[in-house]
Amino acid sequence: MVATQHTRPKALLALAAVCFLWGTTWVASKEGTRHIPALQLAGMRQLAAGVLYVCFFLYKKAPLPQGREWRPVLLLSFLNFVMSNGLSTWGVKYISAGLGSIMGAIFPLWLVVIGFFTQKEKMPRAAIAGLLLGFGGVCIIFYDHLHDFLDPDFRFGIMLSLIATWTWAFATLYTKQQASRFNPYFSLGIQMLLSGLLLTAFTQATGWAIPLASIPTSSWMVMGYLVFFGSVLSFIAYLYALQHLPTEQASIYAYVNPVVALLCGALLFDEKITLYILVGGSVTLLGVWLVNRAFKAGLP
Repeated sequence: MVATQHTRPKALLALAAVCFLWGTTWVASKEGTRHIPALQLAGMRQLAAGVLYVCFFLYKKAPLPQGREWRPVLLLSFLNFVMSNGLSTWGVKYISAGLGSIMGAIFPLWLVVIGFFTQKEKMPRAAIAGLLLGFGGVCIIFYDHLHDFLDPDFRFGIMLSLIATWTWAFATLYTKQQASRFNPYFSLGIQMLLSGLLLTAFTQATGWAIPLASIPTSSWMVMGYLVFFGSVLSFIAYLYALQHLPTEQASIYAYVNPVVALLCGALLFDEKITLYILVGGSVTLLGVWLVNRAFKAGLP
């Protein structure tokens, strides 16, 4: 849908909201994991947001998936939310919110790596250049964190964040290859609901959950922020921006989110923003931009 004179300002405002809100969710998740086990936090967030989405679509009398339509919904629920969102929430407990957001932004680089082994056609040169540049930026960032790798908690957080980006990349490829005719927005809500139920059941069964009565008020406020602003309002704003702005313009949020996360982490948690993080983060995001541009434009 092309933006009109009246809708474009609203679409730009919606995009600005997405850039800010999705950037702050990294900091909110880190704050939430201070008092709530990470997987329990992710499960509660997804369950609450999923219920809101599903109830809305059921109220609108939207049909539920039928037959084979459940297959991609179930798989994407596991990849997108149980693994990607769950593990990235867990990972940010052990690493800074800014570093977690940069790790989350590199998933397009894995698409290139996977493409080397799965695609028969030649990989675009710009994508390969973006891949090398992106991982070069990551190396610059981690040069400043070499001493942190002596800490097993830091290593664990990095590994969780890496796995989260891998599962997001596989989910992205699966979505492209197995595009379903089922309402993708309703599907997202069902995915959240199912993953929320699974994570909640898993944490309760394994003892990785704490009693709801022991969760402090501040953590409930964080939970409310993640559900309403991080999962509901921001997604509605993103859909509006995507419908009224060019895709390339709407995707700018991916490059702004890490900046917001870095600044909020520095302000709220006194996380250090070093020259290595600034330079490495900029190089990494430039590489991600090149990869995205190469695939969107079909460059040689």
